[in-house]
Amino acid sequence: MFRTHLSLVIFFLAGGLSAPAASANRLIDGPVAAEVVKVIDGDTVLVEAMPWPDHKVSTYVRLRGIDAPELRSKCLAFRKAAQQAKSELASLVEGERMVQLTAISGDKYFGRVVADLELSDGTRPAELLLKAGLVEAYKGRKKNKRPCPDD
Repeated sequence: MFRTHLSLVIFFLAGGLSAPAASANRLIDGPVAAEVVKVIDGDTVLVEAMPWPDHKVSTYVRLRGIDAPELRSKCLAFRKAAQQAKSELASLVEGERMVQLTAISGDKYFGRVVADLELSDGTRPAELLLKAGLVEAYKGRKKNKRPCPDD
């Protein structure tokens, strides 16, 4: 079966090489059905999306509106918080056969998209992680720099 990255699909649907900067800002409303393959960290998952019948597209999806601590932080407290956010996201998507992606757009990193992810019961993991205090709200601009509590 032919595989490609959803980000490439979005790139070409949004205008391809004619306007790369503009294409990252365009939205595909969705929904696009997807299966979570792997939880990468507290705000990113690898999915196999199904944008068209009989087509699967593997891509990384950054959950819109949140920012999780980094797993590779120099700060031990941030690494522990990152692992906790990742574990919670994994438990939220565990057992979910299919999820829905909406408001899909390009990301600042090639090979990844930003989207809202919704579980089969309608819950949004990003909102639950935010309410639990495991992630911070993120609008896609500069991240808040916090001092390491270990220092």
